[in-house]
Amino acid sequence: MDRRSFLKTSALGGTAAAATTALAAPAYAQGKRTLTMVTTWGRGLAGVFDAAQHAADSITAMSDGNLTVDVKAAGELVGAFEVFDAVTSGQADMYHGADYYFVGQHPGYAFFTSVPFGMTAQELSNWYYHGNGAALHDELGEIFGLKSFLGGNTGAQAGGWFRKEINGPEDFNGLKFRMPGLGGLALGKLGASVQNLPGAEVYQALASGAIDGTEWIGPWADEKAGFQEITKTYYTAGFHEPGAGLSIATNREVYDSLSPAHQKIIEIASAEAHQWNLAQFLNNNGAALQRLQSAGVKTLEFPDSVWDAFGKASDEVHQENMGDELYKKIFDDYQASMKASSGWIQKSESAYRSQRDRVLG
Repeated sequence: MDRRSFLKTSALGGTAAAATTALAAPAYAQGKRTLTMVTTWGRGLAGVFDAAQHAADSITAMSDGNLTVDVKAAGELVGAFEVFDAVTSGQADMYHGADYYFVGQHPGYAFFTSVPFGMTAQELSNWYYHGNGAALHDELGEIFGLKSFLGGNTGAQAGGWFRKEINGPEDFNGLKFRMPGLGGLALGKLGASVQNLPGAEVYQALASGAIDGTEWIGPWADEKAGFQEITKTYYTAGFHEPGAGLSIATNREVYDSLSPAHQKIIEIASAEAHQWNLAQFLNNNGAALQRLQSAGVKTLEFPDSVWDAFGKASDEVHQENMGDELYKKIFDDYQASMKASSGWIQKSESAYRSQRDRVLG
C-alpha cells in the first residue's frame, strides 16, 4: 500500500502527510550525529524507560560516540501518545514505546506488543527473528514511513489491580479499568469502561477513583509504581499481554540517510535491548512478588468463567478487524507461528518445569 494514499484516507488525515514536507534533519556536530528519541514512558518508569535508555546508550557505545541518541521522556517534547505522529512527521527522529498504543493508526500494530491470548515472550522472539514477524513489522512501518524493531519485552503481564474481587464476567460490567490495546477492546465487550492512560498517569487515576482498577506490567514495575498503596487485590495472570514487546521505530527517511554501519547498530542495539529488558523484568519479578505478599497484597487468579469470557470477547475483537487485509495477513502468520512454537514448548519445557517443581517441592 502506498503511504501517501493510506495517510490521506486514514485516521491521521492529512496532518502527518503534510508534516513530512518539513522533515527535521538530525543534529550534526563535527561529523557526529544526534538522533532525538521520544518515548511513551515517564522518566524513570521501571523497566520500560530503562529499555529506551539502554538501547540509546548501546547505540552511542557501538558507534564510538559518532551516533548518539537524546532520549526524551513522555511530556518532555511530545505527549506519550503523540510519539508516533512526532516521528512520522519528522518532529522527532525515533520513538521507543508499546506499539499497541497505535492501533488507531493501524490495528496490526497490536501484534508487535501483544494481543489477547497471544504469544509468550519466547514465542514472540521465535516469530520475529526466525519467522515473518520482522518482515511484517517492516511492511506495516512502510505505510507510515517508519523503520521498526523490537526493543524491549516485559514478559507475561499481570491481570491487574482491583478494588474488589472478580468472581464472574458480570463483575466487569461498569468497571472503570485501564487497559490499552486489543485487550482493552475485549474488556469493553464485557461492559467495562476502558481507559487508555499513559503509564505516568495511572497511579493518580487509581488513587483518585477516576478508575476502579488497572493493569500495568508485573510485580516489580507495579511495586515501583506503588499500586499496593491503594489496593491489596492483585490478579497475577492476565489474558491480555502474555509477552509484551516494546518497539524502537525510526523515521524511515532518517534511517535511510544513515550509513549501513549505523543502521546495523540500531538494529543490533534494539535486539539486545529486547533480550536485556526481558531478563531485567523476569529477574526482578519474583522478589518483588514476595515483598508485595509480605506487605499484605492478596494474589488471586481469575475463575474459569472469566477466562472463558475473555476468550470469547478477544475472538470477537479479532474478527472485527479481519476485513483489513494486512491485519488478517499478520494474524494468520502470527497464529501459525504460535501454534508451531507452542507444540514443542508444551511437550518439553512446560512438562519439564511442572515435573521440576513437583520433584523439588
